[in-house]
Amino acid sequence: MKRRYCILLLLLLNTSLLFAADIKFTASVSKTEVSTTEQFEITFSVNGNGDRFTPPSFTGFLVASGPNVSTSMTVINGNASSSMEYSYELIAVKPGSYTIGPASIVVNGKQLTTKPIKINVVKGSGQPAQQGQQNAAQQNGMDSRVTMKRPGSDISKSLFIRAALDKSNVYLGEQITLTYKLYTRVALVGSEPDKLPDLNGFYSQDITPKNPNQQVQWTTETYKGVKYNVANMKQTILFPEHAGDVTIDPISMIFVVREADQSADDDDMIGQFFGSYNDVRYKIKSTPVTIHVKPLPQAGKPIGFGGAVGKFNISTSLDKNELKTNEPLNYKIRISGKGNLKLLKPITPSFPADFEKYDPKTIDTIAENENGQSGSRTYTYLLIPRHEGKFTIDPVKFSYFDPSTGRYVSLPTKAYPVKVNKGTSESNVTAYSGADKQDVKMLNKDIRYIKTEDVDVSKKGEGFYDSDLYYSLLAFGPLLFLGALVYGKWYEKNNSDIVKVKSRKAGRIAAKHLASAKAQLSANNSKLFYENVFRGLYGYLSDKLNIAAADLNREKIAAELKTRAIDERLINELLDTLDLCDMARYAPVSGISEQQVFDKAKNMINDIENEV
Repeated sequence: MKRRYCILLLLLLNTSLLFAADIKFTASVSKTEVSTTEQFEITFSVNGNGDRFTPPSFTGFLVASGPNVSTSMTVINGNASSSMEYSYELIAVKPGSYTIGPASIVVNGKQLTTKPIKINVVKGSGQPAQQGQQNAAQQNGMDSRVTMKRPGSDISKSLFIRAALDKSNVYLGEQITLTYKLYTRVALVGSEPDKLPDLNGFYSQDITPKNPNQQVQWTTETYKGVKYNVANMKQTILFPEHAGDVTIDPISMIFVVREADQSADDDDMIGQFFGSYNDVRYKIKSTPVTIHVKPLPQAGKPIGFGGAVGKFNISTSLDKNELKTNEPLNYKIRISGKGNLKLLKPITPSFPADFEKYDPKTIDTIAENENGQSGSRTYTYLLIPRHEGKFTIDPVKFSYFDPSTGRYVSLPTKAYPVKVNKGTSESNVTAYSGADKQDVKMLNKDIRYIKTEDVDVSKKGEGFYDSDLYYSLLAFGPLLFLGALVYGKWYEKNNSDIVKVKSRKAGRIAAKHLASAKAQLSANNSKLFYENVFRGLYGYLSDKLNIAAADLNREKIAAELKTRAIDERLINELLDTLDLCDMARYAPVSGISEQQVFDKAKNMINDIENEV
């Protein structure tokens, strides 16, 4: 039994020694020769689980990052293994030969070390200092093969705008393609326009990019022996409007350039590496350019030349050759080619006198690109034959000047015979072919068509206007105004005294109460009958005698009536009636009927009205 344990212990010891013999701890670098300020990586690897890692001294180098630790584990055929790596990003600071000493680590209780590594550092070209510029340039899509430079004091050598012309010696009206090209060897992080050229002396048409949202396309170009990143900033097609030397104004733009901090000198490699940059604004102008514009030759200029300069073709078409009177006829003239299409003057073809002509409709199908302006312009004439017969639309003669040959070219079109048959609604309509007409448009219904059916018309003087009634009504107006003015004054005077107004309306108000009392009498409602009679008499006396409701009593009423010389008998009768009505509101009365009370109240009010 003891022998078995000894054999097992011996096997385990041998296995441990075998595994220990396979553990390796190595060091490696991404490059053994680097330039100053250049960054490289050193990695320490061990194929097992270790601890107490001790890095070497990195004298002569700057540790940019690290240690960066990574571990991995793999299982093959049931056997598990692991590895670890410690890596550092180093920067060589000064030229020279350096030795990175050994690193150490403990694996399974045993300390392992790496072998020293020699690094040769040579003087660099300052590339890290330009790294920020290079990155900014690459972010803008510039070609990284173009070396980025520090702008220094003379930015114009590294950043400038050039106005490029496809030709500078042209004829009047000949198209020119102007391209503003940006040349740069510095990193740009922004730009904005400052002033665009006026382009006086030219008819201009900007070329719209196919994809306006697309990022600026950079190309490389060698200009005066130096390679630049180049981009087309703006393209415009120009047509000179007068002869002579015409100068194109400069374009001005503001650029933001990312450049290294000038305070970091060449020995301050660390500061340069860590991106001591400034974004500096520069105002850049292009150099003015002059175009020599030659006048068009007078020799050989065709009669009716309309100023077309380029190379063109002309074609005509007619939608029908036979039609009836008053039916529309469309005649088209199409001019196509390359040149100043948008500056063409309208063509005036000659049509038969019996054709009514409307202003032509012009349709342009013109494209602008770096090769200039090209496409077609179509004039469509609407014609209305007014009389039957056989007619001919004469050919059209179109002339243009070809700058490539320096000569005028005349292009005729063919004639078109037209047969006009008698229409169903033909009438004696006069065709004014000499006067151009336009389609009738409905503008706020202020233009109406001529009525051709029977209309109700009258001669002057037979209608309402200019008649006796018309003038009588006109004269009645001032009289009506004067009457209204007099009535207003009278109404104001008669209603200015409130006491008199109440006195005058007292009878009408009492009549309303008596009417209500009569209704209650008919309904045999004694209580409401006496109440309405009582209110009618009291209300009448209050308004008629100008007695406030708070002061309205028998004595006050009697006194006021006496001052107005009312008969004593009428006064007593009125007071008795008031007492009767007041009493009847609470207890039945006898000796007098309700109709008699109503008649007495009515008569007393009439008597007072007659005397007051």
